[in-house]
Amino acid sequence: MPTAPTATAKAGIVGAVSAAGPDGLAGELSGLSENGVSAALHSSRSNTATPRVMLIGDLRELFKFKVTAMVLITTWAGFYLGSKDSGISSIQRGLVETLVGVALVSAGASALNEALERKSDAKMIRTARRPIAAGRISLLQGLLLGLGAVALGAFWLLYTTNLLTVGLALLTVFTYVAIYTPLKRVTTLATFLGAFPGAAGPLLGWTAARGQIEWPGVALFAILFVWQFPHFMSIAWLYREDYGRAGIKMLPVVQPDGVSTVIEALFYAVLMIPVSLAPWWLGMAGWPYAILAAVLGLVYLGYTIRFSLILRTPSESRSRMLARDLLKVSVLYLPLLLTGLMLAATLK
Repeated sequence: MPTAPTATAKAGIVGAVSAAGPDGLAGELSGLSENGVSAALHSSRSNTATPRVMLIGDLRELFKFKVTAMVLITTWAGFYLGSKDSGISSIQRGLVETLVGVALVSAGASALNEALERKSDAKMIRTARRPIAAGRISLLQGLLLGLGAVALGAFWLLYTTNLLTVGLALLTVFTYVAIYTPLKRVTTLATFLGAFPGAAGPLLGWTAARGQIEWPGVALFAILFVWQFPHFMSIAWLYREDYGRAGIKMLPVVQPDGVSTVIEALFYAVLMIPVSLAPWWLGMAGWPYAILAAVLGLVYLGYTIRFSLILRTPSESRSRMLARDLLKVSVLYLPLLLTGLMLAATLK
């Protein structure tokens, strides 16, 4: 694989994933100012922006541009590694076609999620200014845009990739919209179920490139699946009051002492180390990747252990700082790991 595309892949992953934050896949780093600052700034911009600019901004929020960007970057990683496994360049028309289809499906799922969560979004400081929750886009418009994007993306993937990729994409939408979204108000298990669609990106890229589910693609899926839990728990702790206000059953809301939150974060941070080494065991990359994965995994675990200090600190500001630090590290961990894997696979 040529050097230039690899450098581009590295820049793309670091830039887009660092900018992206979790919302169903996980909340948004941009929402860290929880005291209404974001809403105030949005309101100020709305007073001076032209209708066209406001519409573009609302569509970006409706389609969760940052989350969709993260899905695309992980899909690109899967396609890149799948193409490498086939001995062909990933810089091809098929990559663009796959990314377009996945972008449409992901954006449509996000719009449907916001349509279903409009009432709970309106109760949360972090999400109250979303376009459907705030009434700038109607429920019907949101549903039509969401369903239209999913349908268009599915047909596009069917035409340009293969039936397996289409099936996985639609299963991801169904799990995210019809299972994860409504269960958030019922059970804390919704977080576990939501991690499945959140991890689908690289597997979609792999199947688009290879046409079948194989262990390397499953390994990429597993990395994203396990990575999400310390990430989720840090966000859930930061926004526990907001989630409680909206009636969303996150662990810190249901069990506010934080013990279950810390246990879950630690369990998956420990599991992250062997899971991240799976590509090495499968022969996708050599020792340099194994060393990088181990070091990054230990750093991720270290910050998760540090996060456990929320159980002993009486200070809310320190408790929030510990959660915020884990969130930041989690957002850096994933692009560094994927970039290292792509580079190592290219140089192998």
